This record gives sequence, structure tokens and C-alpha cells, in this order.
Amino acid sequence: MLDVRQLQCFLAVAEELHFAKAADRLGIAQSGLSTQIQRLEKDLGVTLLNRNKRKPVTLTDAGRLFYAEAEAALRHIARADQVGRLAARGLAGVIRIGYVASGVSTGLLSRMLGDFRKHHELVRVEVVPMETPRQLDALNDGRIDVGIVRPRRLCPAGIVTKIVQTERLLTAMASHHALARRGPVAARELADQPFIIPQFADEEGFGFALTALGKAGGFTPRLEYRVQDFISAASLASAGYGVAIVPESMQNFAQPGVFYKPVADFGLAVHLALAYRRREMSPAVRAFVKQAVDPSITAKS
Repeated sequence: MLDVRQLQCFLAVAEELHFAKAADRLGIAQSGLSTQIQRLEKDLGVTLLNRNKRKPVTLTDAGRLFYAEAEAALRHIARADQVGRLAARGLAGVIRIGYVASGVSTGLLSRMLGDFRKHHELVRVEVVPMETPRQLDALNDGRIDVGIVRPRRLCPAGIVTKIVQTERLLTAMASHHALARRGPVAARELADQPFIIPQFADEEGFGFALTALGKAGGFTPRLEYRVQDFISAASLASAGYGVAIVPESMQNFAQPGVFYKPVADFGLAVHLALAYRRREMSPAVRAFVKQAVDPSITAKS
């Protein structure tokens, strides 16, 4: 089996065409160099160098062919060594990131990616849109490494969440809605409105915001439409199907026909959290999590 030292010895002789000069270049005894070349030729079963005390060393036909392959092999080995060392420091590897739509609309995902890339250009990042419940399942079984999620009271064992962004809630309604062009709206003025809520088909969806709004206004909200995401909710609201309660970052989507309006006596805020495995083995993932939780790390680097 070939080893790196044999290849290095052969390349030195092939390039210097002189055993003494090659030995000096490698910092080894000439006898040791000759032994390495002899072992290499024995392992391969072919003569690579023409040796003659009265003539310069030359490459045989087999030696010329082997030289090109040996040179390429050492380049690959050096590259593999470099990548391995970078990976050990979290500077190379692959990270799969799941995110909810608000991770994009708030600019959180792009900000995290931009900050991370400044010092981790060799890390490949794959991003996947995914609702919070699916992200938690995907984290648990290893299909993603990090998630940008809406916080949950309970997460699978071994999954940690850290809040990384907070934003207020707004109402989304059609631009021709009776309340759209009036002054500040109070929660009680929404009592007779049909509501549209992203509920994500699980009991911990966004329905808590609607419940809180009803409590603030002293009424029981009428849930008319349940959808899978805020964009769908805003689309229905813009068409006059009802009022949606959405994060303020939804204003970043230039959606025609929709009007966003705060509720004067409703101050509920919602959060985005970074979800990750407590016992993460990948140095690259650990580096991403560390920086995402504490963005000042980039500034200190």
C-alpha cells in the first residue's frame, strides 16, 4: 500500500533528477531516500527511475506516468488534510437550516447567513422552508441541523430553543375595509369581524394571539378561516374575507390590496427562536448556533 512519504520521496527525485539534491530538499539521509524509492518500486512491481552512476537520473516511461498521478494524489491529500482541519474548527462542512416564513420577512435568516458567511465561506448552507412542528421533527431525526421557529411550550427531548427576535402584532385587512382608513383602532372594534388565523394544524399554532385579542377587547373572536401561513392569511384579508393577526414584518411583503394596522390597546409581541440539538456533534453547526444566538461574535472576530 502506498504511503504519503513514498510519494513525496519519488516526486523530489523526479523533479531534482538527483538523489543527493532530493535528499537535501527533504531533509533526510540519501540512503533513507533510496530505501523509500526501492520500496515504492517493489510495491508497484515496476522500475520508475533509471539509475546510472555515470549518467543523470531519468524517469522511465512508467515513472513519467506515475509522476502525474503521484503529484495529483498529493494535492488531493493536502486538500483533504486542509478540509479536515477546517471542519474540526467549524470552518467547513454542511449545515441544513429550516425556517418559517417570518424568518425571511423579518430579515432574520438573511442576516444570520450573511454574518456567518463572513468567517465561514467554506461551509455549505442549505435552507428549507418548513412549519415549526415539522422543523422540530426534522431536528429530532437529523434531517435539518438548525431551525428558525415559533417558540413552543414543549419540544422533543434534546432540542433547545433560544429566542432571537421579537416583533409586535398588527391586523391585516382589505384596503377598502371600514376600519382601514380610520384613526387608531381599539380591540373592541374588532368584535364582529371574521378572523383568519395561521394555525399550522396543531394546538400550539397562532390561535393564542386571537384569544389574547378577544380578551383585550372583551369578546369571543369568530374564527372563520384557518390557513397554513401568514402570506395566505394576508391574501384572504386583502380580498375582504376577514381580518388577520400577523407579525409586523409582513409589511415587508408588497402585497396589493392589504392594509396593516396596529391595535391601540393590544400590545402582544411574538417571537422567533433558534432551535437546535443540545448535543450537537458538528463543529460547523455549533459555530452557526453560537453566532446566531450572540451576533456580537462576528464583530469581535
